[in-house]
Amino acid sequence: MDLVSVIIPFYKTKSFIKEAISSVINQTYQNLEIFIIYDDESLDDLDFIKEIKNLDKRINLIINTKNLGAGFSRNLAIKSAKGTYIAFLDSDDIWKKNKIEKQLNFMKEKNFKISHTSYEIINHKNNIIGKRIARPFYNLEDLLKSCDIGLSTILLDKEILSAECLFPNLKTKEDFVLWLKILKKNIIIAAIDDNLTSWRKLNNSLSSPTLQKLFDGFSVYHDYMKFGFIKSTYYLFCLGINYLKKK
Repeated sequence: MDLVSVIIPFYKTKSFIKEAISSVINQTYQNLEIFIIYDDESLDDLDFIKEIKNLDKRINLIINTKNLGAGFSRNLAIKSAKGTYIAFLDSDDIWKKNKIEKQLNFMKEKNFKISHTSYEIINHKNNIIGKRIARPFYNLEDLLKSCDIGLSTILLDKEILSAECLFPNLKTKEDFVLWLKILKKNIIIAAIDDNLTSWRKLNNSLSSPTLQKLFDGFSVYHDYMKFGFIKSTYYLFCLGINYLKKK
């Protein structure tokens, strides 16, 4: 059985991380190593996270000496990961019990290097308030106008990552950049239309600040895709319109 490395950054989500970790520990696919990256300089919740680490011998704890952000924290864990495959989970999201097993079998059967799944959107009380349907992405143009991939739904072959193909230093949209980099390598991002993940929408999450998302969205196109100002502005406008359509 292939080892799957599960990477979970933590920053001030004490109310939800235990449920997130439980959804990993209780996977039907058990050959996992789990990384929690503690990314809070205050250390207020460190003892609590150490208690969670003791729940399962497969859990590894990385403690950042300063706040690096979710993207760079994931990069640290990627470098330490021994798994053939890597899965990402935000610390306030939840996996369905058969998520890894079903996704890994699908990828091996179809010979895909990366896939994502449909997911349901939940609130702080775990009530379902929406859903997103996964679709495949065959090239860069398919994804440029709308980031329609849930990070916590991703499973990928570690060999497609490299020093040039990791998460960038952005507060939001860092995952969008990585998916675009992968598509630029002519790697198909496959899709499973099954709700295998619950993505939690919180008012105080990084998903909320509109101005930050605009700055980072422009940076995706201008700084990382190397588009000119006008082209970057055009794609940012398309991104915003598609975001509003999904709300």
